[in-house]
Amino acid sequence: MFLDRAMSRSFGRQILILLVLFVVLLLISFLLLSFSGVEWEAYCQYRGIPVWTLPIFLLIDTSAYSYVYFGEGTYGWLLVASGISYLFGLIIFNGIIIGLITNAIDHRVEKHRNGLLHYVKRGHYIIMGYDDMVPSIITEIFARTPDADVVLLSALDAKKVHEMLLRSVARDKMDQIFIAYGHRMVKEYYRDIHLETAEGVYIVGNRTRPEHDAINVECVDNICMYLSENNFKQKPKRVVCVFEDFDTYAAFKTTEIFSQLRALDIEFVPYNFYDDWANQVLVRRSYKEKNNLALEIPYPSVYGKGVTAEDPKRVHLVFIGATNFSVSFAMQAAHLLHFPNFNRDEALRTRITFIDKRVDEEMRIFATRNRHFFEIQPYYYDDMTADDAAYRPERVDKLVSQELPHQGFLDVEFEFIKGDVYSPSVQHLVSTWAQDEGRYLSIFMTMSDQRKNFITGMNMPDEVYDHAVPLFIRQDRADDFVTNLRAADDKEYAYCQVQEGGLVQQSRRHRYANIYPFGMNDMAYRSAETSLRQAKLLNYLYETADYSTSHFTSLQALEAMPADTIWADAENYWRELTVAKKWSNLYCAYSISCKMATLRAVRGLEPDDRSQDLLPLQAHEVEMMARVEHNRWNVEKLLMGFRKPRRAEDCYEHAQFGQELQHDKNLYIHADIRPFDTLTPNAQQLDREISQYIPWLLRMTTL
Repeated sequence: MFLDRAMSRSFGRQILILLVLFVVLLLISFLLLSFSGVEWEAYCQYRGIPVWTLPIFLLIDTSAYSYVYFGEGTYGWLLVASGISYLFGLIIFNGIIIGLITNAIDHRVEKHRNGLLHYVKRGHYIIMGYDDMVPSIITEIFARTPDADVVLLSALDAKKVHEMLLRSVARDKMDQIFIAYGHRMVKEYYRDIHLETAEGVYIVGNRTRPEHDAINVECVDNICMYLSENNFKQKPKRVVCVFEDFDTYAAFKTTEIFSQLRALDIEFVPYNFYDDWANQVLVRRSYKEKNNLALEIPYPSVYGKGVTAEDPKRVHLVFIGATNFSVSFAMQAAHLLHFPNFNRDEALRTRITFIDKRVDEEMRIFATRNRHFFEIQPYYYDDMTADDAAYRPERVDKLVSQELPHQGFLDVEFEFIKGDVYSPSVQHLVSTWAQDEGRYLSIFMTMSDQRKNFITGMNMPDEVYDHAVPLFIRQDRADDFVTNLRAADDKEYAYCQVQEGGLVQQSRRHRYANIYPFGMNDMAYRSAETSLRQAKLLNYLYETADYSTSHFTSLQALEAMPADTIWADAENYWRELTVAKKWSNLYCAYSISCKMATLRAVRGLEPDDRSQDLLPLQAHEVEMMARVEHNRWNVEKLLMGFRKPRRAEDCYEHAQFGQELQHDKNLYIHADIRPFDTLTPNAQQLDREISQYIPWLLRMTTL
C-alpha cells in the first residue's frame, strides 16, 4: 500500500524510487562480482577504469563478458553473475523505465485534460466559474485582443467544459483557452493561474445557484486579500463581477463596498446579464449571430426615426410578463428614452407598460424599490382579468408626497395591467395600440418560459404584424428560429384595398418581418467600451469645469491640447471617482445614441446618416437638448436612489441656508431634481454645456 501510494503521486517521486532501486541493484551486482572469485577489480585497475564501471556495465549490457577475460576456471561464476545482473538490468531499463516514461506521458496528458497543468504566466484574462454566458465573454475578449490567452478556472469537469466551449467558440481559438481546475473561493488556486499578472478578471460563477451573488462578493474579497497579503508589484487592471439579482446589482451601483479594489488601483465593474441585454437592444441596437460572429444583426429603434419637438407621437414599450428581464429593460428604458416633444405636451411622456396575470406583486415591489420616483410621478393600474374588461387605467398617486414643492414633472411614466395576454380584453387592447398612429409601439415577450414567449410572439393580433410593430422575443439559447422566420418574411409584397370604389395599393412585408430574438445566454456579454470612454470624458469635463460660471473648458482649449494628455487625465480622474458618479456618467453616455437620433431627425436626416454628427449644435438645438438632458437626469437620480428634498430641506425654498442645504447631496438628497424652468441659471447652463459638447465626445471616441 505504501508503494502504491508513493507511485501514484508526482513524477519526481517515481523517479526517486527508480533511483533508489537502481542503487540497490548496483550494490547487488557489485556483491555478486565480489563473491564470484573473479579478479575483476584487478582487471579494472589494469584497464584504468573505476571499480563501479563494470557492475554498471553488467546491468546495462550482458555482452560485456564477451570482451573480458579473467583467467582459468571462472566461466561458471561469470555466467551466474552475468545472468543475475542482466536480469536486474532488464527489469530496470527495459521494464520500469519504459513503463515509467509511458506512465508519465499518460499522466501529464490526463492532468492537462483535467485542467491541472498551468501554462500561462502573465498578460492573460481569467474567467472564474462557468455558465452559459462564458462563451460570449471569451468571444468579446478575442474581438478586442485576438492574440489573448484566456484561463478558465472552474470546478466542473474540464473535458465537459471543453466540449461546451466547442459549441460556441471558433475551433481555431481553442488553443488560446486554458481550462484550469479550481474553486474561485480558494485563494491557493489564484497562484496556480497567476492572478496577479492577469490583464483582467471576470468573476462569473453559476447564475442558476441561489447563493451566486453572495459567493461572487466573497470571491472579490478573497482577491483583494490575496493581492494585499502578497504585496505584488503587478495587479489586474479590471475586475468584472457578475450579479444575477437585480437588487444586488443596483446596490453596487451606488455603494463603495469594494473601495479596497480602488485602493489597489483596480477598476471594479459590476455586470448584470439582463441589464446588458437591455443595452444591446436599446443602446447598441445589435447582436452577433451565433453561427456567424462576424455578422452584426441590427435591432430596430423603439422611437422610430427619431423624435422631434413637434412629433405628435409618444414612445410606448409594452412588456408581456413581469420578470427580471422586463424590469431591467424597463429601468434602462426609463434612463434612456427622453424626447423634446414632452416639453411641448406633457401627455407625450414615454410610457412603460407591464402586462401579467400576477402583476400586483411585481407592481408593489417595483414601486417600493423606486419609491422616490413614485413620490413625484403617479403610475397607472388596470385590472383586465375579465374577458370583457374595458381599458380604464386608474391613476394611482397614493405614493406621491405632498411635502414636495413639485409633482408630476417627470417625462416617463409606468403602467401595470393585470391580465392574461391571451384573453380577449388584452388582445383587443394590444390591437388598439398597434393601430394608434399617436404612438411608437414596441412589444417585448419577457416571460420566463421561452416556449411561451415564442408562441405568444407568433400569435399576436393581426394588427400588430400589419402595422410593423417591432416584436422582441426572449429566447434562452439559439436565435436561429426567430432569425430565420424574420429573414423568410422580410420581403416586399403588394397589398391592395378597395376604398371609395377605387383600388389602393400599398407595399407591405409579411407577418414575421418584424420579430427579433434577444436574451440568448451565450450571446450576452458585450463590453460597452465606446460608452465607457465617453463617460470618462464627461467626467473629465466636469472635473475641469469652471463652476463659478458653469462652463466647461472651452472647445478651442480642448482642441489645442494633445489627445493623449486629455485621456491620461481622464483616466486619473475616473480612478478616483465614486461608483455612483461613474454610473451617472455612464447613463449620460448611454443616452447619446438616443439624443443623436433626435438631432438627425431635427436636421431632416435619415436615422443612420452620421454626416452631421460632428457639427456644432445650433443655439435652438442646444436649448432643446438641455431640457431633454435635465429630464433624463431627473429620472436617473431618482432611479439610483436619490430623492427630491422636502420643503424643509430645499435650498431653493430657503435660499438663505442654500450653502448648508446643498451638502445634503452626500445623503442622496438633491435639490436640482425639479423642472428645468425652476433651476438656477448655473444649473441650466451645465445642461447646456453637456449638450453642446456631444460632437466633441463623438469625435474623441471615434479617433
